[in-house]
Amino acid sequence: MLSAFFLSLRQLRDPAILRMWLGSLAVTLLLFAGAGYGVYRWLATAEACVGTWCLRDLSGAGALVVELAALWFLFPAVAIGVMGVFADSVVAAVERRHYQDAAARAVAPGWGRSLAMGLGSAGRLLLYNLLALPFYILLIVTGVGPLVLAVAVNAVALGRDLWEMVAARHMASAALKGELAETRGLRIGVGLVAALLFVVPVANLLAPILGAALATHRYHRRRR
Repeated sequence: MLSAFFLSLRQLRDPAILRMWLGSLAVTLLLFAGAGYGVYRWLATAEACVGTWCLRDLSGAGALVVELAALWFLFPAVAIGVMGVFADSVVAAVERRHYQDAAARAVAPGWGRSLAMGLGSAGRLLLYNLLALPFYILLIVTGVGPLVLAVAVNAVALGRDLWEMVAARHMASAALKGELAETRGLRIGVGLVAALLFVVPVANLLAPILGAALATHRYHRRRR
């Protein structure tokens, strides 16, 4: 796992991966910026008032609080969803450099399947975290409990999604279910690394790219 991680880290300078990272990061941040502006406009025009206090009076501060909360809670889901759409470029770059035989046999999943994977990844990660939300609230009194649980929950979801991004180049959708069942331990290991990266400032911006590259290495090393 460590050697695969450092190989992934070193390949961040690859122009294809760098372009992919900048593009996916820009799309992710634009989505959050658009959502934040929408919240601000809604609060600015809201008529809900209690006595002399109205929602519109806190539009700026309210939008900022909502945006910060959304960044913490939704960033992994949105980032991995965007990554799912464009991940083939990262996986292909890793395969060209380290697994040439596999790269020659690979078939790009196409925009339709890539979009479905991206939306599925975002929805799955969001659903898992919504289901865990009551436990996050209960664990607040422990201090680190919500963070530990979030890493565990995200590790399961991210491992599945990152593995699928690689496997989609090498097998049909019908065969993917069996592949996922056979690789549960490996997938969760990859997901755990990605989930830990997502909770570290700055490193979280690289988490989707590093996760996809790491999943590529682990997938092909297993196949060997």
